[in-house]
Amino acid sequence: MNYENKIILAPMVRIGTLPMRLLALKYGADIVYTEELIDWKFLRSKRRFNDILNTVDYVDQTDGTIVFRTCEEEKKKVVLQLGTCDEARALKVAKLVEHDVAAIDINMGCPKEFSIKGGMGVALLSKPDKAYQILKTLVDNLSIPVTCKIRILKTPEATLELVNKLVSSGIKAIAVHGRTKDERPQHAVHTDIIHYVADNISIPVIANGGSKEIEKHSDVAIFKEMTGSSSVMLARAAEWNCSIFRKEGLLPMDTVIKDYLKLAVDYDNSPSNTKYCIQNILRDLQETPRGRQFLESQTLEQICSIWDLGGYCLEKQSQFQKMGIQGRWQVCPKQLEPPQKKAKHYNEEDLCDAIQMKVSFIRANFNDLNLPKSRLHAWAGKNGYSLPKYNTQHIEKLFRTIVTFNEKKYTSTFWEKNKKFAEQGAALVCLHHLGIVSEDELIKTGSIIK
Repeated sequence: MNYENKIILAPMVRIGTLPMRLLALKYGADIVYTEELIDWKFLRSKRRFNDILNTVDYVDQTDGTIVFRTCEEEKKKVVLQLGTCDEARALKVAKLVEHDVAAIDINMGCPKEFSIKGGMGVALLSKPDKAYQILKTLVDNLSIPVTCKIRILKTPEATLELVNKLVSSGIKAIAVHGRTKDERPQHAVHTDIIHYVADNISIPVIANGGSKEIEKHSDVAIFKEMTGSSSVMLARAAEWNCSIFRKEGLLPMDTVIKDYLKLAVDYDNSPSNTKYCIQNILRDLQETPRGRQFLESQTLEQICSIWDLGGYCLEKQSQFQKMGIQGRWQVCPKQLEPPQKKAKHYNEEDLCDAIQMKVSFIRANFNDLNLPKSRLHAWAGKNGYSLPKYNTQHIEKLFRTIVTFNEKKYTSTFWEKNKKFAEQGAALVCLHHLGIVSEDELIKTGSIIK
């Protein structure tokens, strides 16, 4: 991968997921970074090819959620940024993804408390030998480039001394955020220190931290000259309007949101992550009538409807469900490593006389007015029955509930990622056997699994 004269999407927590990375590439970004992904979370995942979305999914084996999703379109341009403090774990992760990404970057610039307490991010800047060892281990054992992203130290000389140590590991480029670990976006970026580093090392320097200076595409070249860097990495400027990457100029906010939403739908992005990304585009406009309507939305279809894409979303989701996609990959206790044989808080005999169906609860396909538990409780009250009782099984981060109603037990064989979802799934099974929810409705909400 070439790091000269590039404009790059920076790693941003919860922003740098697949739809935003693809949008940045569509608008003209040369390289895109993932959000920081933590090594231990990656190591409990398994690689699976998603033949419905044509993506590679790394699936958390404790709850079936997606740790990292990528696709062929970005393969030669995506850099996986890893949060780590251990060279052995870092190498295991890098080996897992080596053939799915273009490069690996080690995060040494995150000032968040979570990273620092874990010995990651800026904590590595005070342990140059450890930082060097992580990079050296990766460089010596990978077939793809290795880079790192740092923050500056208090003086140009101290920063350069650290950088020289890191460069000696054999990394191909280094991204330098022009603020110290204690400075925040409201503080001025130290372009002079980035320039000093760029003037004195032999590998490409990627300048970061100039979102206050960069309001349009032409400003990128100015910032590049100010820092003497090889390339420029954009964070907040891209987060607020991803069309900053367009040489032709910025697009209207609504156009950017629509383009992003289509990708979010096409790649089955979670409603919560989609909503978070749009919130960062809307910013102050969340207080407008449309903004408040957006904040009240819960499903992907509801979000899309605000920008006249509700029909598109509904059609795509129906297509995916008919092809067999669910809200997440299914993980059973026997797949856990090491395998778990006994669940907590339940007796095996409870299952013997329970009515079972393979039903999943996909929160995105239900609103607050039609939640299964609410419907079951309302029906019970209306018809004079005692309210149902829920007993939840729990193994690691997997949950399964047995609901007892009118002296009968009901459960789904689908293990959910939290207790609330497991209860909703059991309620769905009960509602179906009571004739309140038809099979067509289960199919429509993507709940029934063939």
